[in-house]
Amino acid sequence: MQGSHLFGVWRVVSKNMRSLKPFIILSLLFSFIAGHAQPVSKNKVYNKTNKPAWWKEAVVYQLYPRSFKDSDGDGVGDLRGIISKLDYLKSLGIDAVWLNPIFASPNDDNGYDISDYRSIMKEFGTMQDFDELLKGLHKRNIKLVLDMVLNHSSDEHEWFKQAKSSRSNPYHNYYHWWPEEKGKPTPRYSFFDVNNDAWKYEAGTKSYYLHYFSQKQPDLNWENEKLRNEVYNMMKFWLDKGIDGLRMDAFQYVSKDTTWKKYPEGYEKNIIKYYGMGPNLHKYLKEMNSTVLSKYNIMTVAEGAGSTLADAHSLVDANRQELNMAYHFEIMDIGNDPRGYKLPDLKKAFTKWDHSFADKGWLAIFLANHDVPRMVSKYGNDSESFRTASSKLLTTLVMTMRGTSYYFNGDELGMSNIRFNNIEDYRDIATINAYKNAQAKNEDLQAFMDKQKFISRDNTRTPFQWDATLNAGFTTGIPWIKVNPNYKEVNVAAEEKNPASELSYFKKIVALRKASRVLVYGSYKVFDLENPKVYCYTRSLGKEKVLVVLNFSDKETTYLLDKSISTLSAKTLINNYSGTVGIANNKLNLKPWQAIVYKLNKA
Repeated sequence: MQGSHLFGVWRVVSKNMRSLKPFIILSLLFSFIAGHAQPVSKNKVYNKTNKPAWWKEAVVYQLYPRSFKDSDGDGVGDLRGIISKLDYLKSLGIDAVWLNPIFASPNDDNGYDISDYRSIMKEFGTMQDFDELLKGLHKRNIKLVLDMVLNHSSDEHEWFKQAKSSRSNPYHNYYHWWPEEKGKPTPRYSFFDVNNDAWKYEAGTKSYYLHYFSQKQPDLNWENEKLRNEVYNMMKFWLDKGIDGLRMDAFQYVSKDTTWKKYPEGYEKNIIKYYGMGPNLHKYLKEMNSTVLSKYNIMTVAEGAGSTLADAHSLVDANRQELNMAYHFEIMDIGNDPRGYKLPDLKKAFTKWDHSFADKGWLAIFLANHDVPRMVSKYGNDSESFRTASSKLLTTLVMTMRGTSYYFNGDELGMSNIRFNNIEDYRDIATINAYKNAQAKNEDLQAFMDKQKFISRDNTRTPFQWDATLNAGFTTGIPWIKVNPNYKEVNVAAEEKNPASELSYFKKIVALRKASRVLVYGSYKVFDLENPKVYCYTRSLGKEKVLVVLNFSDKETTYLLDKSISTLSAKTLINNYSGTVGIANNKLNLKPWQAIVYKLNKA
């Protein structure tokens, strides 16, 4: 959904209750070996936060189906295209794939407007293709997370077709309506509407329906128990197929204050405070958990974590039996200005959230997804000189923080923003309607376009770059959106042959993370928080300790480590440049965008 408002998340899942016993046996066996016959629960190394779980240790790879690989030449990525690249996914070392929506949809918002929750989008393939994909992933020990859009449906869904036929139709109450005899509805802001008006008049029933997003995405009425049961049964349909997780799109918005009170002027600037964490959200989550989630051994995550740390904790506190991973937006709100951002702001955001979850709860760690620009363009430097180094540095950050690592497809190659010059090149409804809005207000359209080159969601949705052939090997037809011209240099085929490439580095650091429990569960301590160039922190677990040093700068930098960090016998675990970097008198000489992870001796 919308970049600065929704960035979602995902959950991964063991298969079903029948697979639960062997899973427990294997977990206990692992704990026995790792803990020298001492149960994990009695090991002082672990607290409630870092108690082992497979979904905490997973590296989740977000895959945008429409842009990944086209198998039939229609210019649109599809399930058979993904199937043809399963060995590539396996080669990355990832543990789970999160698929953006693959359900039947008219594609007003690239699949986030669902017209049938139990069918596959025709452009993507068939249910048989889906079953083959799921089987192929599991064969390679990769789990599958599906993206569930539960705040709204498509206006072409049968529910809505029935709902707008008559006020007395049973499906009418599956959506939020305001009858015209009550006058104009209380204003509500829409993220995607040309006029930002969330109420759309429907002549058939002489009433307005609510749409927080586009007019073709009417909001579902979760206050209706029948609607909730429809959703729960749909979720069971997919979980019974054996999927491994649920990522619930825009879920923090499902509960509405149906008194429709007037909000203060400018409320849209702090929208989550008014739209998120509605009055019955926890009630619905508890009901969903008891009805569906608790019946399966799954990882669950809702897009959004409220507007406060307390909100986030309330969603994932295990004692509440709701969800189990928080996916907050604060990191995404940093770096949205093309002029750049301040590194201390990024460090403080990561640190605040880590410290809040140090003893309880679990976080998703990410720097990119389908709703924001390319990671290297937003937080790094995508120039030819520094793209490779800064891409590797950002990957290092994601893979060395405490939490489950989420990684967007193409970032492992260093794919960057395409920066369209013309509005006709954009396909994202958010950008297109925002342009129309700016046009109607006689705003500076060139300034608008310049910002979209940096911030538009379409920057992350360009076709995956497989090789240097026509259309980057994505399709034999005309791609649904243009391919980034740098595909001849930035592509899988070239990078697989280059041991110094971003792709090669990604595979190495994923392997390092999976072999280092300290990088998953270890406590986090940051140093020199106000330093504008260097991000330095340690991770510690029992007798293990690692040091991470990241130079967020285009310049060579001499960095003095805190005197409390003992670097005697420090061993380099990974370095995004060739060669080694010695530490003399606690000083390091860092190259531009250099990232180094050291293993330290812990007293």
